[in-house]
Amino acid sequence: MSTPSTSDWILHVDLDQFIAAVEIARHPELRGKPVIVGGQGDPTQRAVVATASYEAREFGVHSGMPLRTAAKRCPDAVFLPSDAPAYEAVSEQVMATLRELPVVVEVMGWDEAFLGASTADAEALAAEVRRAVLERTGLSCSVGIGDNKARAKIATGFAKPAGIYRLTRQNWVPVMAHRPPDALWGIGGRTTKKLAELGITTVEELAAADPEQLAERFGPTMGPYFRALAHGLGDREVTATPYVPRSRSRETTFQQNLTDRADIEAQVRELARRVSDDVVAEGRPAVRVAVKVRFAPFITQTRSATLEAPTSEATVLEQAALSVLDRFDLGRPVRLLGVRAEFDRA
Repeated sequence: MSTPSTSDWILHVDLDQFIAAVEIARHPELRGKPVIVGGQGDPTQRAVVATASYEAREFGVHSGMPLRTAAKRCPDAVFLPSDAPAYEAVSEQVMATLRELPVVVEVMGWDEAFLGASTADAEALAAEVRRAVLERTGLSCSVGIGDNKARAKIATGFAKPAGIYRLTRQNWVPVMAHRPPDALWGIGGRTTKKLAELGITTVEELAAADPEQLAERFGPTMGPYFRALAHGLGDREVTATPYVPRSRSRETTFQQNLTDRADIEAQVRELARRVSDDVVAEGRPAVRVAVKVRFAPFITQTRSATLEAPTSEATVLEQAALSVLDRFDLGRPVRLLGVRAEFDRA
């Protein structure tokens, strides 16, 4: 493998504690205080944490945690409701700022983007990115520098908060070899546990693993893919296309558990109708429908099905969601339901 040119880099920009940072910018009096955003901002109600400020994270609060649990861990926190339109507006401002720089911008979501850049000084460019975003929006960001997207993405984790870090083929082994597999972008906790069952507990061990053994355990595609991740391999193409959502979803957390099947089906119908409105507004037909069920106390399962043909029809999406619901064992109380319509990724 040849050494990448020092004038050809990929930067990963990740806004620090984005949602909390937007709220703190709107409420400067909250700066330095533990702030938790989620649901309607009422920790007595059933909802989960969308994000938490760094001050709240010191108490063990994290995204996806029930608000009630967050309140117990951090009783002095300020709870605020989620405000998606506000976050979208700030995100658009950040991305517009990035596009003014001599880079190619590939938006990955509200709070992150890959930048393709030709520069002799990647660190100087990263510093300029941080300065421009802070000056224009008041938000801080972390920047990972890499010779491909995977390394740039992982580098951002080392850069946080509000820093810059470079991860390339040259320092990959000393930085990553001793870390667990879920330090890699694309490997989560469940896969890490399955790898541990094979005696693979570090990135170095995964990189040296038998490809046939991995293929047998994880399939002919994912097995070799996990091994490639351990070697730091990844995509180098940064495409300046607008961010296009891969799906639209709606979900509801119930203040009282649902136990009656008729009530559960009625809620799925309503969620499916709301999702179908989103699909029509998106202007793209859905190709797959998924249903999420969270049983009490906090066990979440998701099932999905591919549609016979792409569609935006509310009745078709509703019936598909109900058909997927039939695949669940609804013998336990239900605290949350969600319906997701997925678009063709081609």
